[in-house]
Amino acid sequence: MKAPSEPTLMITAEQHTAALSWLGLLHDQPSAADQARFSRWLQADPAHAEAYAQAQVMWEMSEEPASKLAGEDALALQALLDAMEAPRHRSLPRWTAGLAMAACLLLMVGVGLGWQPQRWVDDLGADYVTAPGQVRTVTLADQSQVTLDADSAIAVRFTDDERHVQLRRGAAFFQVTHTGQPFVVDGGRGETRVLGTQFEVRLQPDGASVTVLSGRVGVKAGADSPQQILTAGQRASYDGARTSDPLPADSESQLAWRHGWLNYYRTPLAEVISDLNRYYPGRIIVLNDELAARKVSGSFPSNDPQAVLAALKSVVGFDQYQALGRVIVIR
Repeated sequence: MKAPSEPTLMITAEQHTAALSWLGLLHDQPSAADQARFSRWLQADPAHAEAYAQAQVMWEMSEEPASKLAGEDALALQALLDAMEAPRHRSLPRWTAGLAMAACLLLMVGVGLGWQPQRWVDDLGADYVTAPGQVRTVTLADQSQVTLDADSAIAVRFTDDERHVQLRRGAAFFQVTHTGQPFVVDGGRGETRVLGTQFEVRLQPDGASVTVLSGRVGVKAGADSPQQILTAGQRASYDGARTSDPLPADSESQLAWRHGWLNYYRTPLAEVISDLNRYYPGRIIVLNDELAARKVSGSFPSNDPQAVLAALKSVVGFDQYQALGRVIVIR
């Protein structure tokens, strides 16, 4: 499919929104009255036909990811309502597939990155948060320092017996002050118990990875799992069931995000795009599974995701579309 040509008519945001609304309705077995109303709307202004044509292109490019995002966002929004103790009768409606996808696309157009209920859920219980593209260092009550990667969130709970930090989103680098109390980082259905000083915990889809810069940490997948001891220059990952064996790691390179650089060696493109999404004020979607699995290597500045995409495009080779404001589609 070719990229959409430059429009010859000026299309307003309201017309884009209306076109997507019609597209969603027409994909859900419209009535004869709906079809008649759509026909009148389409003929009322040449810009309506152009807006509808652009909406069809976006629908084709984004059908799979938009449906997925719509489902994820609906679940996350319900979790947010539950967390706010919303009455049960306010539960979300069971949208049909077409309307759910249209709603997702509409929300991405209308409010961009702001529509991500999972972020709201994470932030609701967090003490420290970073926005997309922001890296921030905070000092905790015990004088330990935590550097949050872009688009990350942590909750902190210190008691007389234990210092506890929950990584709710993203990644964080810890420099822990020794006080005699245990320091535990909980994230991704597992925990990292501090035996040394400097390490990173990074959430992954099924758990988390831990990279040690200096000292030692104990990592385990859950309360009943055996603990793996990591030392400087090692990393391990865990899911809900097991912890991997420690592997050698170029810690300085992997933790270069603290200084504005993203370094990769034979890393799947999907992981690189996932990182870029934390630095880009919108959403980047990869539609091609084979492309997402391609391995890439390189060192990129984190403050310019568009430049990183341009560099990746020149090496990997893919089609890239800027659609509906801050949505980038790669295929």
